[in-house]
Amino acid sequence: MITIKASWRRVILFVLALVPLALLTIGVMSSNAGADPAKTIVLNTGSWAIYFLFITLAVTPLRRWLNWNWLAPHRRMLGLFALFYAVLHVLAYLIFMLGLDISKLMAELVKRPYITAGAPAVAILIVLGVTSTKAMMRRLGKRWVALHRLIYLAVLLAWIHVLWQVRASYQDAVIYGVITAILLGVRLWWWQTKDREKGQKKRAEKIRP
Repeated sequence: MITIKASWRRVILFVLALVPLALLTIGVMSSNAGADPAKTIVLNTGSWAIYFLFITLAVTPLRRWLNWNWLAPHRRMLGLFALFYAVLHVLAYLIFMLGLDISKLMAELVKRPYITAGAPAVAILIVLGVTSTKAMMRRLGKRWVALHRLIYLAVLLAWIHVLWQVRASYQDAVIYGVITAILLGVRLWWWQTKDREKGQKKRAEKIRP
């Protein structure tokens, strides 16, 4: 079995995470980004932001179910790539769709209400990115764990953002919804199981002579 050092795994994952951006750039530069390259850029970067959210949230289940413990040290980087693509998505929208005319934003919020779900999701990712360092972990202590559970809200808002954009086919929204339900559902099940085990332990201690 081939083993790869953690440092090399990090490099490989980093390069792979940039492949979607490289392919998008090549497509745009070679005029192969469809009839509306601006829309392609916005949709592509948004999709990959969600994909990396899913990948980040999949780390813990993969560790528990498949013993892929090697993924754990790279979870922070994967989460930062979700932020990276989310920021590119916002910038692409502001530049290519609004022409950096912020005065149009309020009209867009009325016309496209899905933005009201996407914006807080990006804000959450920014907060999580800023507080993802070891120094912030030490400074926040136990509050850090509670804060970073906001990623669950972020992925839910991201799914709503996609759902509210649907005009014809619900395929992507349904697929994203199923993935979101699985990733959040298994955690809810784990928490309920943990609480139940704690309750059983307390009851056992009470009746113990």
